[in-house]
Order: sequence, then structure tokens, then C-alpha cells
Amino acid sequence: MVYFIDAAHFVLSPFFGILWCFTRVFIRTPAGRNRLNVLGALNAMSKEVVSVINETFVNADTVRELLCKLRFLHPEMPITLVMDNAKYQRCNHVISYAKELDIELLFLPGYSPNLNLIERLWKFVKKECLYSEYYDNFASFKAAIVGCIADLPTKHKDELKSLLTLKFQTFKEFKLSA
Repeated sequence: MVYFIDAAHFVLSPFFGILWCFTRVFIRTPAGRNRLNVLGALNAMSKEVVSVINETFVNADTVRELLCKLRFLHPEMPITLVMDNAKYQRCNHVISYAKELDIELLFLPGYSPNLNLIERLWKFVKKECLYSEYYDNFASFKAAIVGCIADLPTKHKDELKSLLTLKFQTFKEFKLSA
């Protein structure tokens, strides 16, 4: 099993879409600093999402919790996790726990979010739930995001089929002529 892992931090704040008008329009926006953290693992083949959701922060213990969930789901299968270089993912606490669970960690090169498939998923969730939407309170904000993630394999299946492909752009070696 190959999973792409990354965290998304959704903040209850205005997400504007496009508005064009001749008169001034006032748009209600939420107030507050509430934040929903989702550490997700996207299965590269089935597009299944396994997540750990909290309202505090993502740290090494959150990553360990996700590793434990993944090992529980696939007790006998080899698991490879493709991750970026976030400090809470690349620390000894996580690396040693992954070895205990017999999970291989594959770290992407620095500054290459385009190689992490789950980044496309987070962009899709933001587009679906947040852009040009107003939420009165944090509970409805959280429900929209959690509901969207839950609906990924059913309601959004067709949209994600083309978005979450394993086709990445590659470049051939290019030589400059003198």
C-alpha cells in the first residue's frame, strides 16, 4: 500500500471567490481564529482517505496516531508513506515508531508539494467547502469539511478520478547549445 501524507489546516476565515458588480457589496465574514487540522493519508490506488482530525495542532504524536490507524487497516501488508519534510514527520519519534510498525517512510525532496498527491485533494476540499461560503460558527464549518472528506468516495468520486491520477509531469534532460 502506498499512501501520500500531508496535513491541511483549515481556518474559519473568509475565502473569497470572484465577485464583479457596479455597486459596493458588503459580504459577511466569520470572526475568530478557530482552526481545524486534518492530517490525511491518501491511498494512491483506491483514493481512500484515512485521517486524524483535531482542533489543536499537528505534531509527531498526531503522525504516530495516523501510522497506527494505517497499520490497523492493513495488518499484514507492506505500507509505504510518501511524505514531505515537515519537522513533525521527519523526527526520530516518528521514524522509530514507523520502524516498529514495519512502515516504510519515503520523504519527498524539499519544496516539491507538486509531487504530493494529497495536496490536490486539499485544494479540492477548499474549493468545495470554503470558497465563497459563509459559516455562522465553527461547528458548521467543521461539519462541512468533515462531511466533504466523508463524501469523497461517493459524491465526489467522478471528480477525483481525473484529479488524483498518478501522472506527474517529468522533464527530459535538456542541454544548452553553445
